[in-house]
Amino acid sequence: MLVFQAFRFELCPNNLARSALSSHAGAARFAYNWGLATVSAHMAGYESCRVLALRQGAGGVEAKDWASEVVGPLPCTLPALSREWNRAKYEVAPWWASNSKEAYKSGLDSLAKALKGFFSSRAGERKGKSVGFPRFKKLGSRRSFRVTTGSFGVCDRRHVRLPRIGALRTNEPTAKMARRLCDGTVRALSATVSEHAGRWYVSFCCEVQRPDPNQLARPTVGVDVGVKRLAVLSDGEVVENPKHLSRYARRLARLQRQCSRRRGPGKATLSSGRWQRSKVKLARAHMKVATLAPTVCTTSVPDWPRPTGRWSWRTLPLRG
Repeated sequence: MLVFQAFRFELCPNNLARSALSSHAGAARFAYNWGLATVSAHMAGYESCRVLALRQGAGGVEAKDWASEVVGPLPCTLPALSREWNRAKYEVAPWWASNSKEAYKSGLDSLAKALKGFFSSRAGERKGKSVGFPRFKKLGSRRSFRVTTGSFGVCDRRHVRLPRIGALRTNEPTAKMARRLCDGTVRALSATVSEHAGRWYVSFCCEVQRPDPNQLARPTVGVDVGVKRLAVLSDGEVVENPKHLSRYARRLARLQRQCSRRRGPGKATLSSGRWQRSKVKLARAHMKVATLAPTVCTTSVPDWPRPTGRWSWRTLPLRG
């Protein structure tokens, strides 16, 4: 049975690698904003030509056809945006060669998906809430980029490889994915690098070959995941909720009050350095709560030791 699964590892980059990761994430944001500005200018030019044709006495359909002929097709897909970027990158970004082409492609791909959602929602072809027009990504937003081609993957038990950046050490063992790659039961499709609370992570989206669960001749047990209790098994076993959020409630409240007392970002104002430091502390506290959350696994415990220190993991091995 072929399924999709993500393998996420925390990176341990040095100063040089951290600068390279930040540069690639900034390149993705730059390409996204440049593409959005190009699309907005194209739409504004189309609307100006259409209004001009209507004022000169043309009909609605004739005005649209003439405006489309003058302005040209709207570059709202990834191939069209990539062509426009390749024409203009030497002028708008003469430093583009310092980063991998996958970083710019990642930003343009995100923009193409956002535009597709907007036009589909406006045409009534998309279910759910209406989607607005994409907005520019400001400096300080979530930094990430995606890699789909090139040399990327797991090198060994402690290193991963990314295009143009090279090998990066991880804080967590990568032996589980490495073994599956050697066995040929995993194929890496893409790698997404993101930054959260000052830490960098890489997530590999893979095709995983698994045995059919209906053909497994092992005893099974039902699991009911709840709120008051973490899990209740069908054989009567109860796993209590560790309530990590309640344990860190006072610290989170104190850091939140600290952020509220300091000058944050606003219209025509910049956030203070103390507010930024408080924001990082609050984000790290939230990340620690999420890291301490127990993990329910359905496979046997791997043969490599789990990391100790700032991580505290609990596992619940299930039968079946």
